[in-house]
Amino acid sequence: MGKRVAIIGVGNSRFGKRDDVSIQELAWESIKEALNDSGLSQKDIGLVVVGSTAYRGVELYPAPIIAEYSGLTGKVPLRVEAMCATGLAAALTAYTAVSSGLVDVAMAVGVDKMTEVDTSTSLAIGGRGGNYQWEYHFYGTTFPTYYALYATRHMAVYGTTEEQMALVAVKAHKYGSMNPKAHFQKPVTVEEVLKSRVISWPIKLLDSCPISDGSATAIFASEEKVKELKIENPVWITGVGYANDYAYVAKRGEWTEFKATQLAAKQAYEMAKITPNDVEVATVHDAFTIAEIMGYEDLGFTEKGKGGKFIEEGQSERGGKVGVNLFGGLKAKGHPLGATGLSMIYEITKQLRDEAGNLQHPLKKYIGLVHNVGGTGHFAYVMILRR
Repeated sequence: MGKRVAIIGVGNSRFGKRDDVSIQELAWESIKEALNDSGLSQKDIGLVVVGSTAYRGVELYPAPIIAEYSGLTGKVPLRVEAMCATGLAAALTAYTAVSSGLVDVAMAVGVDKMTEVDTSTSLAIGGRGGNYQWEYHFYGTTFPTYYALYATRHMAVYGTTEEQMALVAVKAHKYGSMNPKAHFQKPVTVEEVLKSRVISWPIKLLDSCPISDGSATAIFASEEKVKELKIENPVWITGVGYANDYAYVAKRGEWTEFKATQLAAKQAYEMAKITPNDVEVATVHDAFTIAEIMGYEDLGFTEKGKGGKFIEEGQSERGGKVGVNLFGGLKAKGHPLGATGLSMIYEITKQLRDEAGNLQHPLKKYIGLVHNVGGTGHFAYVMILRR
């Protein structure tokens, strides 16, 4: 298993349409916060991993300019990409570097400026994220439609309703309105979600996450370094899991679940020696509202087919069985692809350190989970964090 690894610093930029900054300035917002949070400086960092899809921005190779701007030149030898799960892919890479003993301290930076192209172009780029030839080229399938396929099947098999999906959006916007760094700051009602413009039925505009700019950073350290630095509130990574699935979704079988999430979760739970019932607070990948409902089930928070009831009964609210996406989730906080997974780590770290303010979930065991999906189940990563 290698060395024990802790998170000792986190940072998160404001998400949204960030025309006020370049990508390197945007990255620096979260890097600076993470350095200040950890009490370290650039010279203390042994390795930096940049997670960025970069396909929608003017800088296609952002790692060198981020390194130069942030005073990290010489420490950023790679950029990683795993579609929407790029942030947690970067985190896993940095974690592995520390766990293996390669370095004592590693930084993962996730950043994307997605609003530098128009919506149609962004959807076209995303549509190439699956199987280009057999899905996008012939049928024009984009991500709202992929998720619509899963949604309609989940509705047909388990009776999941549009109203239950709308409750996911209502919850996300409620907490997003309480998070000053979130893209969307306004609460919505079930009626507003149901009446919003249809994108690909049953996915409507307010069932969908925004196209966002943003960055997030986490600093990882070995147990020896944590002791040396006398870190007071380290958040330990006790389990990691990862998996992928067929690119061509027609090969996957039943479209009511993400097998990659199930495999990644099983691996992470076994490594952490816990069960889903031990998780108190979580970030669940909710690029579209149906994804959160499926996530409840795939992660074992509720029985298969009961995800709609889980949100309906308020079990994923603050104070519920598992507090889910209490900073607004992808749905309201925003989804800058490279930053998303690391922003999830930021959120759970804040929760486990009792630093979430009015978004704080009541904790007893201090066990949190981070879940980041790439594409429509093409990749999945799960991390268990514990204080």
